[in-house]
Amino acid sequence: MPSEKRDMFLCMGSACHQAGVYDVLPKLQKLLAENGLDDTIELKGAFCLGPCTKGIVLTFEDHVFTRLSPANVEHQFRTKILPVLK
Repeated sequence: MPSEKRDMFLCMGSACHQAGVYDVLPKLQKLLAENGLDDTIELKGAFCLGPCTKGIVLTFEDHVFTRLSPANVEHQFRTKILPVLK
């Protein structure tokens, strides 16, 4: 029986929308798939996750990742997010 997926939340609130979250979303989906994590991590949209002044926000369990942008999402994923997911 497959194990249950763990939830990751990407803020889709108005501040993150204006910061480009709809460009970040497909990049995150691709990065999860490329790293074989799309079977264990469920990427979900969420309304405001809190620190709106710190750019696009992503949460995973008790980790909060801020200052994501379309330009830096791949670097942020590889250096900060991926180590937490594995």
